[in-house]
Amino acid sequence: MTDAATLARIIHDKAGPEAVALGLILGSGLGHLAGMVEGVAIPYADLPGFPQPSVSGHNPKLMVGTLFGARVALFGAREHYYEHGNPAGMRLPIEVLKALGADTLILTNAAGSMRADIPPGELMLIEDHINFSGLNPLIGEPTDARFVPMKDAYDPALRARFTEAAAAEGIALIPGTYAWYSGPSFETPAEIRAIRMLGADAVGMSTVPEVILARFLGLRAVAVSAITNMAAGLSDEAISHDHTKAMAPLGAEKLQRLLARVLTQL
Repeated sequence: MTDAATLARIIHDKAGPEAVALGLILGSGLGHLAGMVEGVAIPYADLPGFPQPSVSGHNPKLMVGTLFGARVALFGAREHYYEHGNPAGMRLPIEVLKALGADTLILTNAAGSMRADIPPGELMLIEDHINFSGLNPLIGEPTDARFVPMKDAYDPALRARFTEAAAAEGIALIPGTYAWYSGPSFETPAEIRAIRMLGADAVGMSTVPEVILARFLGLRAVAVSAITNMAAGLSDEAISHDHTKAMAPLGAEKLQRLLARVLTQL
């Protein structure tokens, strides 16, 4: 497999030598942000060893260029554990991000809410997570670096920036705890009751392994969930991936405004 340094050189050849300040990974239904990057689009298929995500609502291209004044590498798709059974599916892309010069990773996802005060269409700022799946992308890592401390995994200073940006934009951005469920089937009502008892506020099928990998690689991480539905058993709505894609744009406009304010200040 091609290593991160070699891939970074390939990307610099296509996008220019300037270092990248930060990376963004987009969640389901949030791909329109990729079209706002002024720069180069590189299909994952052109980057040897990159994942080939199969989830509709994702755009497997790496965008490198300027977004709201910041030099970014934007990942239009992520590999989920449920696609191939590999929790470390995003390790190489995040290694490449670091090789491009970034020190920060911003993650977004679509999630189900377990709180009435965070309904569909709203955003949740992830302040901590529960690895409900029990999986870990560092299983098999041979070095002692695998013992990654996860206190403040979601960088407090970055969370404060997002909180300030939300207040300035008049956007409700409620902090909460995100639970990672492996998928691809949605959770049962009994599982949601269990996850709520553990202290989670929203649930989804991504983000946690990427945050673990980011911290392993020394990157700061921050994450925002676009709430697309109430979790199983908490409403009468029919939960499906099509529903997720349809509802994600409700929060996308708010997320765009948040990112615009945050990135212009970084």
